[in-house]
Amino acid sequence: MPRLGRWTPWRVLAILLVVGLSLVILLIPQEQIEELQVYGYPGIFLLSLVANATIIVPAPAILVVFALGAHLPPLWLGLAAGSGAAIGELSGYLAGFGGQAIIEDQASYQRLTAWMQRNGNITVFMLALVPNPIFDLAGIAAGALRMPVWRFLVWCWLGKVLRMMGIALAGAGLFG
Repeated sequence: MPRLGRWTPWRVLAILLVVGLSLVILLIPQEQIEELQVYGYPGIFLLSLVANATIIVPAPAILVVFALGAHLPPLWLGLAAGSGAAIGELSGYLAGFGGQAIIEDQASYQRLTAWMQRNGNITVFMLALVPNPIFDLAGIAAGALRMPVWRFLVWCWLGKVLRMMGIALAGAGLFG
């Protein structure tokens, strides 16, 4: 049980923000989210931001980026989608900043925290680069360890942009 003194108003606000954002995203009909793609790069940026702002619950932005790879230049598509994804991942960072005590007893979180303490930048970059279900834990660990938000965002952005460019290139090759 976390000590009450650890729960500052800012941490409580961060948790409420993340929970509220996740609920709003889950309540948006899927058709409305997918309609963002008709707005080109700003639409894919927003779609990717929304898809990555959820905690643990996956959203289908990768499929849209893959499909749009045949219609938009993969470089710019990857930049737009990767930038939105990186900003969306700040929800995990905020969750860690606000309430790491919620998950700090999980073994996978403990291992990830140890990696983050030794090689935080590379850990964030590598986990952002490859599609995986544990990136939210990396954001939570980064927030809990008080990694500077700008550093988390830079390494996350680099990994997400390269990943989205690769997905867009794969879509261009398959459908192009």
